[in-house]
Amino acid sequence: QVQLVESGGGLVQAGGSLRLSCAASGRTFSWYVMGWFRQAPGKERELVTAITWSGGSTYYADSVKGRFTIARDNAKNLVYLQMNSLKPEDTAVYYCAAGGSYYLLHTPGDYSYWGQGTQVTVSS
Repeated sequence: QVQLVESGGGLVQAGGSLRLSCAASGRTFSWYVMGWFRQAPGKERELVTAITWSGGSTYYADSVKGRFTIARDNAKNLVYLQMNSLKPEDTAVYYCAAGGSYYLLHTPGDYSYWGQGTQVTVSS
């Protein structure tokens, strides 16, 4: 079992920044691909970004490329999502997820463990 807990969400004005953190505990953390998903009301959960266990490969959705950055610190069992230049359309519940793979995973079904989510609201 892997437990994931997100923090850092909140209300921010358009153009501002937030950093989300995901703390992991349980099974060997370094084996897992880590991803951040988001889900807005009435929309499907979508992959925002993902990172391999080594940090050597990353993925970013086109909508966030150049604005968001994912990083992981395996020694501390932490994954971060730095969000800059936030837009109202970034408003969603953001979820941290872990998948048992050395390679990037792109769909919710690929991930085995999920955090409870943290709300990010961007005002205009």
